[in-house]
Amino acid sequence: MAAPMEVVVCTDSSAPLWSCVVWELHSGANLLTYRGGQAGPRGLAVLNGEYLLAAQLGKNYIGAWELQRKDQLQQKIMCPGPVTCLTTSPNGLYVLAGIAESIYLWEVCTGNLLLILNRHYQDVSCLKFTGDSSYFLSGGQDCLVLVWDLFSVLQVDPARTPAPRYVWSRHTLPITDLHCGFGGPLSRVATASLDQTVKLWEISSGDLLFSVFFDVAILAVTLDLAEHHMFCGGSDGTIFQVDLCTWPGPREKNFPPDQEGKIFKGHRNQVTCLSVSADGSVLLSGSQDETVRLWDVQSKQCTRTMTLKGPVTNACIMLAPASMLSSDFRPSLPLPHFNKHLLGAEHGDERQHGGLTLRLGLHQQGSEPSYLERTEKLNSVMCSTMEKSVLGGQDQPRIRMTELEDEVRNLRKINRDLFDFSTRIITRPAK
Repeated sequence: MAAPMEVVVCTDSSAPLWSCVVWELHSGANLLTYRGGQAGPRGLAVLNGEYLLAAQLGKNYIGAWELQRKDQLQQKIMCPGPVTCLTTSPNGLYVLAGIAESIYLWEVCTGNLLLILNRHYQDVSCLKFTGDSSYFLSGGQDCLVLVWDLFSVLQVDPARTPAPRYVWSRHTLPITDLHCGFGGPLSRVATASLDQTVKLWEISSGDLLFSVFFDVAILAVTLDLAEHHMFCGGSDGTIFQVDLCTWPGPREKNFPPDQEGKIFKGHRNQVTCLSVSADGSVLLSGSQDETVRLWDVQSKQCTRTMTLKGPVTNACIMLAPASMLSSDFRPSLPLPHFNKHLLGAEHGDERQHGGLTLRLGLHQQGSEPSYLERTEKLNSVMCSTMEKSVLGGQDQPRIRMTELEDEVRNLRKINRDLFDFSTRIITRPAK
């Protein structure tokens, strides 16, 4: 049996001929291209080995392509706003998207929007699932990294706001990248930030294992599969290699600037994305200088440079799913209509007919009220609301709601202005 093929999947912000291109890792042969739109940073994901999803740069939709088809038009997943980052669960059941400061969680089989999580104070910049889909992590412009237990989030009472399991607040500037290692709830997580640090955390305990300080802002981070090395991409185009085999050691350490044997040099602009091959011998990097480079990890030499038409927004090495290399393959299920609002048709989205929806765990959630009981409850609420409107003025609740919405918008604007002002003060170069 032949070994699985490793491929390179890349996007850039220009995309004049295609949105995404797939190359064979070792030969550089062009295998596939997908056309339609421009994929944004941290906005590329493979869904269940059957679809390629790409959050469109500055647009309020996600492009979707069947993985194996050439020269096909994209499908569109409409969203409530521009998507800042995107990921899918490894088991293929869920899609996560960051939209402004909110996290949207969809169920793939039905297209239902299950949750909207609002615990970040600024835009969400990156999202990642653990390898077993039990946890997901979110990093934001508010300098916070949140760890979410997927099962707990899905089981929470709809009347309550779900809370993350951990809030990691040790970074002092916006989060730029996340990498989650293997091990599910026992995995380690690397976080990168504009504050010139990379931190390594443990999901099981929530503890910070150690921090590494650099002389430049770090925009990308990744680990090899064995977690022997951590690779950090800087804003000046330099890639740093941090050895993890020497840990435990100091909880905080500076990266020595004179370690030439631990530095990859070649990019002329900031490094935007990093990925490592399965055997740990090849490092892939994408940059604002419009190039994707392959590096030999042992010698630190660049073995191949691929030039794109614009700044690289996504670049990763992955094992090619069987569907990608078979022109006869078809997805097991068509991509459903993704609702933009919670509870589907009750909030304006049309309910999709002809499908079967399975609701698991009802025996643990108690008996569901019948349609008659729900109708009677709704009728009583409407009658009560009408009585209050007659007594207190029919337009009073609507006016109060408008006032509250205006107040929320003003508070968000004030919060954003304060954050931007603080960031400018902190990052202002010393005279």
